[in-house]
Amino acid sequence: MIPRPALQQQLAAPIYSSSIISRRLLSTTSPAQDARSATTPQNPPAKPHAIDPRWLTMMKRRVGRCMMFGLKPAQIDEAGKVLQQLARDWRELVAGSEGFLTDEKRRSLFRHNVVWGEMVRSNALDTELCHVNNVTYVRYAESARVNWTRNIGTHIDPAHKKEWLNLVNSTGIGLILRSIKIDYKFPMTSPDKITVYQKLVHDPSSSLSSQSAFQLQVMIVSEARQRPAARCHEDIVTYDYKKLRKTPELPPFVLEQFKLIWELQEKAKVEWQQRISDLENQVRTLELESWDRPDAVEDTGSASQ
Repeated sequence: MIPRPALQQQLAAPIYSSSIISRRLLSTTSPAQDARSATTPQNPPAKPHAIDPRWLTMMKRRVGRCMMFGLKPAQIDEAGKVLQQLARDWRELVAGSEGFLTDEKRRSLFRHNVVWGEMVRSNALDTELCHVNNVTYVRYAESARVNWTRNIGTHIDPAHKKEWLNLVNSTGIGLILRSIKIDYKFPMTSPDKITVYQKLVHDPSSSLSSQSAFQLQVMIVSEARQRPAARCHEDIVTYDYKKLRKTPELPPFVLEQFKLIWELQEKAKVEWQQRISDLENQVRTLELESWDRPDAVEDTGSASQ
């Protein structure tokens, strides 16, 4: 059984309201590009699943409310198990439930430091640095994309390691970023750490997939807030630097791995969405057994006599 003080320590993690989310003033795409994409969209990215993005914060609050109304020993143990799973698996629950592959061989940046020098002032009159520079997120995504490519060659497909490593060079067949779109979710500040994940947007076997290009969704997760600080959409082409033109199709070793990645993404999405559903059921049961009943009375403690 987990004692109540231990539960209170786990609930003491920072909780942030969705009202903190604000828009950024700078976009990485020009108005002309935005206009073109608005009128003639090409392979638009799939929207995230319907799970409320605030579910992690709200679930912690819900467990805390159950504690305020008092829990029996068995219920305290159940609440502790929920909080332990949230603390242990929160990255997988947040990113894996959308189909991002989160294991250590595939994540591209893990707990990467957000440093003081990456912050800027919001305007010339501010005396203090207030948020991470918008352009820095592009650099995060770029570093993550290089690591993502190298990780596949090093850990997943060592038989073609040389070819995968060459993709990030400019000597043979390489990758060129054709465009990137960034949605900022809240103004991140230092100190913080980020973890970055990628996933394929389209099934490589589907008609939406280009013969010589692919698209990635990128999730840049704030470790301090335990939620996405930004989301990116990257359009990437394979380019033949010797012939100075894009390749007619994806190299076979790339296409083979992309098909496998797509299958794993779909499995991860189902698995982690089910985990969230199970946690939801556990917390709902605690609510019905504590505060969400007609005779519930909040446990405010008692003063010593």
